[in-house]
Amino acid sequence: MGVRTASDRSATWRNWAGNVTAGPARTVAPSTTGALVEAVRRAAADGLRVKAAGTGHSFTAAAVTEGVLIRPEHLTGVRSLDRAAGTVTAAAGTPLRTLNAALAAEGLSLTNMGDVVEQTVSGAISTGTHGTGRDSASLAAQVRGLELVLADGTTLRCSADENPDVFAAARVGLGALGVVSEVTFAVEPEFLLTAREEPMSFERVTTEFDQLVAENEHFEFYWFPHTGGCSTKRNNRSQGPARPLPRMRGWVDDHLLSNSAFQAACALGRAAPATIPGIARITSRALSARTYTDIPHKVFTTPRRVRFLEMEYAVPREAAMAALRELRGAVDHSDLRVSFPVEVRTAPADDIPLSTASGRDTAYIAAHMYRGTPHEAYFSTVERIMVAHEGRPHWGKLHGRDAEYLAGVYPRFAEFTALRDRVDPDRLFGNAYLRRVLGP
Repeated sequence: MGVRTASDRSATWRNWAGNVTAGPARTVAPSTTGALVEAVRRAAADGLRVKAAGTGHSFTAAAVTEGVLIRPEHLTGVRSLDRAAGTVTAAAGTPLRTLNAALAAEGLSLTNMGDVVEQTVSGAISTGTHGTGRDSASLAAQVRGLELVLADGTTLRCSADENPDVFAAARVGLGALGVVSEVTFAVEPEFLLTAREEPMSFERVTTEFDQLVAENEHFEFYWFPHTGGCSTKRNNRSQGPARPLPRMRGWVDDHLLSNSAFQAACALGRAAPATIPGIARITSRALSARTYTDIPHKVFTTPRRVRFLEMEYAVPREAAMAALRELRGAVDHSDLRVSFPVEVRTAPADDIPLSTASGRDTAYIAAHMYRGTPHEAYFSTVERIMVAHEGRPHWGKLHGRDAEYLAGVYPRFAEFTALRDRVDPDRLFGNAYLRRVLGP
């Protein structure tokens, strides 16, 4: 039948960070679209709501349900590859790591990607996962087609040419319109990227931010709170040859310093908060400059093994540095102790109604706190500053905004909610998180 079911209500689901749990009445792991349809129809007949959960890399309760939880681990794999059209179609539960490897084996690549590869393709697009790019946008903006299982148990295919109204919204659908069963992405011949990473002062990077974004295809930086230091990264296409990081250098930087040693530093800071500013000064100087050239997924993506909580806001690009300076001032003039760097990335405007970059060139400011460390005061400070700049919260990261606020910062918000009323009037795919951010 292509479906596996676990009926034990005590089988609790937890997200990656461990801050969200769910106790579904039934957990289903379909391996085919037909089995997914069957699971949705049965849930509706039993009067149970339905949510799909990927690998749990969201920090919100977007996937929480007391009804039927659909797990994607058997709904995986590349279903088709069309070189002439420049597209690849993957089952919804395919991890980005698997998709990237499959494309690389065929000499192909996505144009842009985020730095986390554990996410499923459907979970990544549904919450607006993005990397950084001057001209190339989020994963959802690279989607060329979707297959959805709707609340009435039918399967709907959509693209710019087929059911375009659904396609426009469902690329960042929050799981509110249906369960995604497969995703079609635009791809291109594999290319090389040269990454240039180097330290830079806070004053320089904030003063030259517009220039750095304009001059580089992909620019991002990290500011280390309690310091005037930043780490910058510029990724640009290269004619080659490939010059990957030496294995030992990569292990030291990406595994030892960025994960193992950083984990120990965060744990020390959690136990003794007074040590955090001193640790931050050491951490901000730990990673030296480096340059390397490799295929895209080996440059864009980074291992993330230290568990944390995260809040990220998308602000108009022209407001980003003012917002960041305000955040630095707030941290410097408070008792806040922040062991994680603040990450800043960019994206061009896109045409997706609930994309955080919808209709405006965007900069992202992401704040993190080590798991187990009190985060409320810091995140409240971040949110207050970002909201003052018309910030849009990342759909999968912690925030306190509601539908009334979000309707004011998303010009096409009503378009999305009207579509939701049409395709899921009984809120089969609803939960408490969606009631807060979309309304009843």
